[in-house]
Amino acid sequence: MSQCTNKTSQNHTVILGGGLSGLATGFMLSAAGKKVSVLESGNNVGGLSQTVSHNGFLFDLGGHRFLTKKKELEQFVLALLKDDVLDVPRKSKIYMRRKYFDYPLKPLNATFGLGLGITCEILWDYFAQRVNNFFHDKELVSLEDWVVHRFGRKMFDLYFKEYTEKVWGLECDQISMEWVAQRIDGLSLGKAIKNAFFKFSGRDIPTLTDRFYYPLLGIGEISDRMKESIEIINSVETKTRVTKIRHADNTIQSVVAVNSHTYEQHGSEFVSSIPLTSLVKMLDPGPPQEIIDACNQLKFRDLVIVTLMLNRERITDLTWMYLPEKDIPLGRIHEPKNWSPHMSPKGKTSIVAEYFCFAGDKIWGATDEELRDITAENLIQLNFIRKEDVLDFCVIRAKNAYPIFEIGYQAHYEKILDYLSTFSNLHLVGRGGKFKYYNMDHALESGIETARNILKNAPIQ
Repeated sequence: MSQCTNKTSQNHTVILGGGLSGLATGFMLSAAGKKVSVLESGNNVGGLSQTVSHNGFLFDLGGHRFLTKKKELEQFVLALLKDDVLDVPRKSKIYMRRKYFDYPLKPLNATFGLGLGITCEILWDYFAQRVNNFFHDKELVSLEDWVVHRFGRKMFDLYFKEYTEKVWGLECDQISMEWVAQRIDGLSLGKAIKNAFFKFSGRDIPTLTDRFYYPLLGIGEISDRMKESIEIINSVETKTRVTKIRHADNTIQSVVAVNSHTYEQHGSEFVSSIPLTSLVKMLDPGPPQEIIDACNQLKFRDLVIVTLMLNRERITDLTWMYLPEKDIPLGRIHEPKNWSPHMSPKGKTSIVAEYFCFAGDKIWGATDEELRDITAENLIQLNFIRKEDVLDFCVIRAKNAYPIFEIGYQAHYEKILDYLSTFSNLHLVGRGGKFKYYNMDHALESGIETARNILKNAPIQ
C-alpha cells in the first residue's frame, strides 16, 4: 500500500457514507456549486436502499417503497426519476396459524381466519383496554406497554409479539416504545376497522397507505440518480473505507481513507451517515472513556438477504408477506416483479427473503449454499415454489441495518450526542448516523436539511 497522501481544500464538505441521506446532502450542495467528496465503503451507493443486479435479475435489499406526506419531498424524488416511476398498489399479507391474513388488518378477513370467537375477544379486549386507559394513567415504557395500551392484550399477543421479537431479537418488554410509536404513527384499531369497512385512503397514516411510488428499475435508481448529479462537478468514491477522523480544537480537521491507497482528506464541513457507533470509535484523538462506554451500549440489528431466481412467470400477487412465527426462520419475503415488471427477465421471477439476525449468529455464519437451501425448503413448505424452479441465487449480508431501541438506550444516546455537538463542523444524518429508525423519506429529508444548513452558514465568496 502506498504512503498516505494529503488532499487539502477549503470550503469542502466531506460526506461519510453514500446512502440516501449522504447522497441527498451531496446532491444539494453540488447543485449549489459547492465542493463535495462522498466516501462510501461499499461497492455501490444507496446503503439498504440499493438495487442489486444479478445475472439479469434486479432486486432490492428487502423491498423499499417511497411515500411521504410532504409535497416538496415527493416532487424532489419524482424530478430525479423523471418518467421512470410507477404508482404501485400495495397488497400485503401475514402468514400465521397456517392461514393468510390481510395486512393492514381487515376485520372480515380476520374474522374468517381466526374465527368469530377470537375476533370477538380481540374487540372486547380492545374496548376494555380503552376504558381502563380512561381511569388509569399508566406510564408507558416498553413496546409491549404501548401496543397493549393502544390495541389491547389479545391483539398484541396475536399480531405484534412474535414478529417484533423475531425482527429485533429481544423480548417486547425490553424494547423502547419509541420504535413502535414511530412505526405505527397515527394508527388505532378503530382507524384500521374504519379503513377496512369504509375504505378511506389511509394516506395520512403510513401504516395504512395502499399505494406507493416505485422506480422502474428498482429503488436504487434514486441513489444512482443523485450520484450521477453529484459527479458532474464532484466525486463519489466507492470501495473507500474511512479509518480515522482527526480533530483538534473542537473542529474536525480531516479523515483518513483507504481504497487503492491511503490518503488524508481535509475539509471545512463533515457530514456523517455511517453508524453512530462507528463514527465515535474512529475519532482521533479518541473520545473520553465514558463516551466509549455509552457507545458500547448502542446496538444494531443486522440483515441477511437471500434471493432465489426462479423459472416461473410469477409466484404471488403480493408486494410483501410477513412471516411472524418463529418456526419459520424467514422474517419477510417479497417478489420484485410485483413492484416492477422490469425486475426479472421475461418468463422468470424471483423471491427475496429477509433474515433478521446478529452478525456472528447461526444465520449470519451459514454458508451461501446453506442459506439458499434453508430459503428454498421453507418456500417449498409454504407451497410457493418447487425445488426444480430454482435457477440461481444471491446472498447479501448487511451489517448495522436497524438501530435497536432497547429500554435505557436514550441516556447513552444523549451522552454521545452531547459530546459530538462540541464539534462545530460535524453533522449527523440518516438512519445510522442519527441512530433513528428513519424511513426513506426521513433519510432524504435529513440530508437535504443538513445541506441547507451548511449553505446558510457558508462564508460569502
